Amino acid sequence: QVQLQESGPGLVKPSQTLSLTCTVSGGSIATMNYYWTWIRQTPGKGLEWIGHYAYDGSTFYSPSQKSRTSISKDTSKNQFTLELNSVTPEDTAVYYCSGGAAGEGYTSWGQGTQVTVSS
Repeated sequence: QVQLQESGPGLVKPSQTLSLTCTVSGGSIATMNYYWTWIRQTPGKGLEWIGHYAYDGSTFYSPSQKSRTSISKDTSKNQFTLELNSVTPEDTAVYYCSGGAAGEGYTSWGQGTQVTVSS
């Protein structure tokens, strides 16, 4: 069973870069044909899809976040990482990492991590 766990700072200052890591266990991120995804939940907007890193090495980001988002994979650590630049208080949310095989949806989820953007 694939398990995911988010980690990163709970507080980020405006204009800085938010960086979160998702550690995967129960499978090798290097060989699984999965989409590794970041999603966030805010009180006002509900669930918001941020982007994914696909098993073929491609990435795809939400158009609204594309200019300041980067998702990468570290196979040596079995992790994938989200970086969101130039954050504002509107980026305050619970951030989730998720994984799922092509065509099977988001079958594995982390527990979520609260990130607050505030000075």
